[in-house]
Amino acid sequence: MKTPMIALICLSPLAVWAQSSSTQIYGVLDAGVVSEHNCTGPCPSTKVSPGVSTGSVLGVTGRENLGNEVSAVYRLEAGIRNDTGQSDENRLFGSQVYVGLDSRWGVLTLGRQYNLQYEALAEVADPFHGGTTGTADNLIGNGYKRYDNTIKYRSRPFHGLTGSAIYSFGESTFSSSRNRGYGAMIGYERGIVNLRIAHQRKNNFLEAAGSTAPVDLSARNTLIAANANLGPATVYAAYGVNRGVGSSPWDQNNPIGALVLSSPSTRSRDELVGISVPRGNATFMVSYIRKDDRTLANQDANQLAVGMTYAMSKRTAVYASYAKIRAENNAPYTVGTYTDRGRGRSGISMGLRHAF
Repeated sequence: MKTPMIALICLSPLAVWAQSSSTQIYGVLDAGVVSEHNCTGPCPSTKVSPGVSTGSVLGVTGRENLGNEVSAVYRLEAGIRNDTGQSDENRLFGSQVYVGLDSRWGVLTLGRQYNLQYEALAEVADPFHGGTTGTADNLIGNGYKRYDNTIKYRSRPFHGLTGSAIYSFGESTFSSSRNRGYGAMIGYERGIVNLRIAHQRKNNFLEAAGSTAPVDLSARNTLIAANANLGPATVYAAYGVNRGVGSSPWDQNNPIGALVLSSPSTRSRDELVGISVPRGNATFMVSYIRKDDRTLANQDANQLAVGMTYAMSKRTAVYASYAKIRAENNAPYTVGTYTDRGRGRSGISMGLRHAF
């Protein structure tokens, strides 16, 4: 009798720990064939591309109950370019990695995380939810999905109202403000209506070679995003105001040392309207985006996108989309996907997504 009793006493702390904490391993693999046309430079006309409709990721998430309605939470999420097996953005956990506390007062997290303006665009305003060739961030936003070195707070819903705030430390050796980012969001979701207003400021000083001064690609972006679920269809709308050299989408992988940069608009307005229509296992999407350049260059652009997804099961779906950008005065915008910036003025994507 002593041996089982001793074993029970020794194992009881492990049993309590197991009941108060949970860990989940998850992932998404997404790949498709993308065909680009009317390229702004050399590009493969057709390619196998990773993360077309969503990013391909392998992640671990969990929480531990600390008592008094407080839990510790964490997430480690590695982006994967599953066409080659390489890490996305050349980082081990380039998608998300954070730790924080979840309580009745809200959720506070620290680490690499999605910024609030991109979340409002992809989650609320865009019928393509930031993926396939129809993604709204081909024209809207500044191209940044995530911030490093970030503190992020999200409130609990109160009569449909929510709020968030984010602060990203620049951590530059030259200045505490260089590369710093911050923003806030207020939202309302009740019944058929989902509305968010998000503002962000991103300081982005990219170092040049030798004695050349750094390139200031700072951005200020404000976005009003909304959708309404009408039953047979969901309608989407957005309006954005952008200021700064880096306030419109640009290729962040472009070599900076040579100072070869496309010149995005420093002052623009964005308008989006869209619709998604579910029919059985299929969902059809259409969106139209207008970028109004308010500078003397008058580099306006508009994008028309159509697409569909078909759920083969709860975890597996196929998709297809087509998007075309009409750019004026050599406006430097291209059709991309969730993962790739893209090089063509038009593009077709077809692919498969599986979650596990």
